[in-house]
Amino acid sequence: MTRHLTAGVDGSPESRWAAAWAADEAVLRNLPLRIVHADDWPVSVAVPVDGFETQHRWSDEMLTEVTNNLRERHPGLEITTQRLSARPPAALAAEASEAELLVLGSRGLSRITGFLIGSVGLATIGATERPVVLVRAAEQPDDGPPPARIGPYRDLIVGVDVNQSCDALLAFAFDEAARRGCTLRAVYGWSLPPVLSPDPTLDQGVRREVAAEVGRALADLLMPWRQKFPSVDVVERALVGAPGEQLTYCTTDADLVVVGRRIRKSPLGAHIGPITHAVIHHSPAPVAVVAHD
Repeated sequence: MTRHLTAGVDGSPESRWAAAWAADEAVLRNLPLRIVHADDWPVSVAVPVDGFETQHRWSDEMLTEVTNNLRERHPGLEITTQRLSARPPAALAAEASEAELLVLGSRGLSRITGFLIGSVGLATIGATERPVVLVRAAEQPDDGPPPARIGPYRDLIVGVDVNQSCDALLAFAFDEAARRGCTLRAVYGWSLPPVLSPDPTLDQGVRREVAAEVGRALADLLMPWRQKFPSVDVVERALVGAPGEQLTYCTTDADLVVVGRRIRKSPLGAHIGPITHAVIHHSPAPVAVVAHD
């Protein structure tokens, strides 16, 4: 299998931003980029509805336009396109299985409301075990994506849980930070056990002891990865509070946020999890969702 990145586009400004982000990432990784569009993508103001022939022609023209813009952005980047005939979640999941990374657009509503990724994004994330990056467009994206990004990069954030193994998540985050040459902030949100937290008379020494224990657990979790990636500057953040809220708060000045999704085989479908769900809906930065055991 040829290594490459894939971006799914539907003609919306959000998907064009996602394609631009994917192109920048492909250059960073020195990999070719594949741009895909599923003709059965839910109808939007950008997609014609007056017959398959018209829709196919529009799809091909849109793919050509996106590709030409990306080639102006990165003249040396190898780009291919493909129009898919299956339903978007299934088609995109199949494309993701052959790619190192799948990049999709997320509709920005406002800084308060956050992402509206819709059924396609959620279903695709749940249908693939490959990393998926969700990219939010600017609040006024009419002028098109920003100029190509060639470092320096701002911090990369990774949300971790000291009580669970998450090797795939940390491998992705450390590898990305090493490639970008940026600081990696590992964030863990925690609270006192329910039996202790309501007690206002709890000795402050006990609180400090619990906090120190959490800090040690976070350091132990990261130690093997620090040794494997000695060039990465790692900042540990064990924050008191709801994990989803604390992690989202840290994303305001980040270039990329990495969160996990546990792989669960269930007849009811995949489960993204409340923390990851909160981050992908409210982070202003691109969010990478990494599936892990």
